[in-house]
Amino acid sequence: MLKLRAWISAARLRTLPLSISGIVTGGALAIETGNFAWDIFILSILATLGFQILSNFANDYGDGVKGTDNHERIGPARAMQSGLLTAGELKRGMVFMALFSLLISFALIYEAFGLEMIMHSILFIVLGLLAIAAAIKYTVGKSAYGYRGLGDVFVFLFFGLLAVCGSDFLYEKTFYAITLLPAVTIGFLSAAVLNLNNMRDRVPDERAGKITLAVKLGYASAKAYHAFLILGAMACALVYLAITGTWLYSVIAITVFIPLLMHLVRVFKNDVPALLDPELKKVALSTFFFSVLFALGFLF
Repeated sequence: MLKLRAWISAARLRTLPLSISGIVTGGALAIETGNFAWDIFILSILATLGFQILSNFANDYGDGVKGTDNHERIGPARAMQSGLLTAGELKRGMVFMALFSLLISFALIYEAFGLEMIMHSILFIVLGLLAIAAAIKYTVGKSAYGYRGLGDVFVFLFFGLLAVCGSDFLYEKTFYAITLLPAVTIGFLSAAVLNLNNMRDRVPDERAGKITLAVKLGYASAKAYHAFLILGAMACALVYLAITGTWLYSVIAITVFIPLLMHLVRVFKNDVPALLDPELKKVALSTFFFSVLFALGFLF
């Protein structure tokens, strides 16, 4: 039972709603055009959850091996850091989740494209392999991009652009440029969650040699960057609704930016990094609720 709890802890359940926000948003766009399919949606959710849990296992392992997870870290204790899971166990967990994610991705690609659209299938197989590589290389290895201030870029690309535009493409079989607006909204909000995490851990990360974007920018500039992400997300959502004329359907989704604007005020007033930890959940859940309300607007 203790080991099971350790694996659940390493999976970091609180990160999962954020990870599927882009998939829900992509599904909402397919609802709007009448091309939504439950089988594609469910398989997309399962694949994304697999990628996220793989990333969480790899992050636990990578930071644990490098010594980044130590007594100075502010957030919840990691499984390897606390001794609940060994490096070997986490490696095996990573292999299992990589295989699981790959198999689900194959099933998803076949369900979406069948055997007829072979080039589409090859493209998404490559994207699936890139997602697995990105999940692992965030903190694992000497060239881990999370230690070079590139985590925000990859989160924006995979949680935002790929999740929204890619999942919508699975339904539509074509790309619409207008989908970039909600994709950027989700990408910016997802990057904001990572930025909060990096702002919270900025001092211990710098001491451990983990050079995140927050470390590069410094605390004051990281706050300004955070405001850019939140306000930029809101602007893209508003522009999308204005261009498409879907105010009556999905304007309720914009209400999530009310608590997010209040959140920004708290971030700018805050000078104690530890107090940013509760704000992580608020931004992550706001992103998830935006995607759900966005979808419900088109559904009902």
